[in-house]
Amino acid sequence: MIRKKSEFYLGLAMLIGFFVVLGIIFSPVFDGKNGLEYMDRLFYSIAKGSAYYIPMVRNDIQQMGESPVELTLTMESPNQAQQAALLFQQAGAQVSVSDAKLKVSGSFGKILTASLDDADAMYHNDGKRLSDKYGYNERQALYNWFRALKSAEKALQVEKKFKEAKVVTQLNQKALETAYNFYQIEAQKIMERFWIVILALGFYVVYTLWYGFSILFMFEGLGFQLEH
Repeated sequence: MIRKKSEFYLGLAMLIGFFVVLGIIFSPVFDGKNGLEYMDRLFYSIAKGSAYYIPMVRNDIQQMGESPVELTLTMESPNQAQQAALLFQQAGAQVSVSDAKLKVSGSFGKILTASLDDADAMYHNDGKRLSDKYGYNERQALYNWFRALKSAEKALQVEKKFKEAKVVTQLNQKALETAYNFYQIEAQKIMERFWIVILALGFYVVYTLWYGFSILFMFEGLGFQLEH
């Protein structure tokens, strides 16, 4: 039984409006995407705009110089080892492949710089540069760099070359992972989309309260009271 009709119908109208807006949010009316996809894309682009660490990593690599290195790397499969061999060969290193293992010798600095250059191209969404260079998918090429250098990091730690291993860790985490994860997303600075971000956060708060008050008014209209 409805005891306070005005409050009940106000809450009902608010609840209907809430679901109408929810329907709009899940419709592809935001540049062909629904609201959640659009906001995900926006926040990913802002995150990418603040995650460009490649110049910092490049400086660390340059400080290492071009000292020679010999490494035995273990890949996930023989096919991946063959693909990874192309990466090192393009970097000017000597490579031999045996099953899923690579034996690599060459300039440490040149190898790391080559992988960083590929990460930079992918960060700027120029994947064609990698696919043309290596003859296979650009994402796979960058992932192969990641796996190879992950193995190199372990090999350097075993040799107690901790300074070199740290540079490789930074390269993987700050450049290769970032470029891979944000590939094909346009980078934006938060100040470029400041008001959209503020409006989105404000809408989230208001929309949550909207639902809560609609339920509150309906229950009060039905005679339910909240007591301490």
